[in-house]
Amino acid sequence: MNINILELSEQEIFRRRSLEELRALGINPYPAEEYEVTGHAREILDSFEDEAPRRQVRVAGRVMGRRIMGKASFLELQDATGRIQIYITRDELCPGEDKALYNSVVKKLMDIGDFIGVEGEVFRTQMGEISVHAHSLTFLAKALRPLPVVKEKDGQTFDSFTDPELRFRQRYVDLVVNSGVKDIFLKRTKTFTAMRQFFNDRGYIEVDTPVLQPIPGGAAARPFITHHNALDIPLYLRIANELYLKRLIVGGFEGVYEFSRNFRNEGMDRTHNPEFTAMEIYVSYKDYNWMMDFTEQMLEYICMQVLGTTKVKVGEREIDFKAPYKRISMLDAIKEHTGIDISAMDEAELRTTCQQLGIEVDDTMGVGKMIDEIFGEKCEGSYIQPTFITDYPKEMSPLTKEHRSNPRLTERFELMVNGKELANAYSELNDPIDQRERFEEQLRLSEKGDDEAMFIDNDFLRALEYGMPPTSGMGIGMDRLVMLLTGQESIQEVLLFPQMRPEKVAPRDKKEVFAAAGIPEEWVPVLHKAGYLTLEAVQSEEKPGRLLQQLMDIKKKYQLDLAPLALETVTAWTEGGAKA
Repeated sequence: MNINILELSEQEIFRRRSLEELRALGINPYPAEEYEVTGHAREILDSFEDEAPRRQVRVAGRVMGRRIMGKASFLELQDATGRIQIYITRDELCPGEDKALYNSVVKKLMDIGDFIGVEGEVFRTQMGEISVHAHSLTFLAKALRPLPVVKEKDGQTFDSFTDPELRFRQRYVDLVVNSGVKDIFLKRTKTFTAMRQFFNDRGYIEVDTPVLQPIPGGAAARPFITHHNALDIPLYLRIANELYLKRLIVGGFEGVYEFSRNFRNEGMDRTHNPEFTAMEIYVSYKDYNWMMDFTEQMLEYICMQVLGTTKVKVGEREIDFKAPYKRISMLDAIKEHTGIDISAMDEAELRTTCQQLGIEVDDTMGVGKMIDEIFGEKCEGSYIQPTFITDYPKEMSPLTKEHRSNPRLTERFELMVNGKELANAYSELNDPIDQRERFEEQLRLSEKGDDEAMFIDNDFLRALEYGMPPTSGMGIGMDRLVMLLTGQESIQEVLLFPQMRPEKVAPRDKKEVFAAAGIPEEWVPVLHKAGYLTLEAVQSEEKPGRLLQQLMDIKKKYQLDLAPLALETVTAWTEGGAKA
């Protein structure tokens, strides 16, 4: 047996042997030809009628359970829609003299996790379960790794695959063994579809804008940077698509939207992933008041399309997305939760107020950043039901129109739900002179050390100088929206493949390290299998006899063609000087 077999578990070794036996029987474990499917589990179960003629079907999926009962067997087959029972009898499957397909393949060589195709008729068993009585069986793919066995009994789940680290890293296993996970992602797709429909019905156009940008604009965030070799220039992964969409408004589109994958080189937590999906929409001749009405109508519509209700359960809280939503200005919200009126404060007064409130500030923070910190610390978490926070200070909103009745404020709102921002919207700044001044202020913040301050995008300013009509824009975090609609409290639950730290791999010495200490190369995989991954681990073993016994047990178990070892040889290994 190949020494590499030591890298495998017993089950993995067993399955590889089954694979070879299938091939020996003339069965291709990975056939190339199409397997035509004529029925799916959910549809078969829902449409079955006892009085109707028996329906012939071809189903395909993964074996998730098996009960062998002599000449008859029951399999549980899982496809994309659900699970259905398969009933197999030896003589029905193998009407001739050759019973190998049943006696060898079904009973011995088929494992949980394998993909098969079954042709047969739908019937109801004596126990009342709708099943497919198999007339033929086709092997479609052999699973070489065993799935975690999750068992359910009397409403309780046993041996569940629940470790978040494993679930997110191996989402393909999570989707197979944990019922309900797929439903989250089906609702995610329905959410996107419903939002598109809402926009398309109003004549707005879906577009694509660059992911690689020469200037990262449209938001305050730290970008990822890369390098384009042919152009020999730095490029940034987009943090937002705002400035490109507004260029299209300049170009004459009346309403444009995009579902964009954005990238921000920031911290990770239960609501942040370094790449995320945002939707941004811009509509000409509108303002932020119109956009508030539009947003609440949109969310109500999506809830009804995806859930059939406007009420969603998140943890112990019930959130109702039925319009209209509460509206309160940011400064009033701060006053309401702290008792302090900051509306007329300058930078020094704000810094003192932050200190009084126990909010950490530093010299890089301007007025906008400090107000943002106060709101985030003292107010944000209180808004559970959908609430529009409006009229942000100008320093916080460099792309937003000045408020029509207060020059210190802007026409901006954020929608807070469950204590977090869900959407952000403006009456868009279309005055190119004012916009340039705002960008220059951001540049000053950048020079002070604010690494989230905006760059000056001169091409965008040039576009504005050609004239942009009054416009309202809104961005919404799609991942957070899906979290709310599916009742999840972690963003990782609604991302198929969330960003993860690299897998931890135990350090192990190479064969050359062991060889330098006189340990033969062929014994190194055996030492690794026994748990001695480094030379240091071997030399720290105080009982050479124990090590010898472990090595001999592995040699016997895996039938390895290796010469027996003497105790004095292994003792020499542990002492750092090998003996022949």
